[in-house]
Amino acid sequence: MSKLQTAGFGRRLLAIFIDWAIASVVSLGFFKNDAVATMVFYALMQVVLVGTLGYSIGHRVCSLVVVRLDGRPVGLWRALIRTSLILLVIPAFIWDTTDGRGMQDKAVGTAIIRR
Repeated sequence: MSKLQTAGFGRRLLAIFIDWAIASVVSLGFFKNDAVATMVFYALMQVVLVGTLGYSIGHRVCSLVVVRLDGRPVGLWRALIRTSLILLVIPAFIWDTTDGRGMQDKAVGTAIIRR
C-alpha cells in the first residue's frame, strides 16, 4: 500500500472509548466491575474481532478498519501483539507523524484507516 491515508486520532480514541465502555458494561454485569475482568474482556474483543474481521465494535461505529500493509488479513497473532501494546497505554499514544501510525501498528505492520 503506497501513501496510506490513516484515520485521525479523534476517531481512534472514540473507538477505544466505545470498546472500553462495552467491556465495562460486561464487567459490571458479570464481575461486579472488576478492573481485571474489564481489561481481559476488552483484550479478548480486540484480539478476536480485529484478528478475524479487521475491526472491533468501536472501529465499526467510527467507520475504521485495521489493515495489514501488505493487504493480507490481520490475523490473531498480530492482533494479540497489537492489543498487548495498546494495554500498555504508552505505545498507543506514540505515533509516527509521517504516516499517522501508532507504535502498536508499526510493530505488527498494520494501520487503522477510514472505510
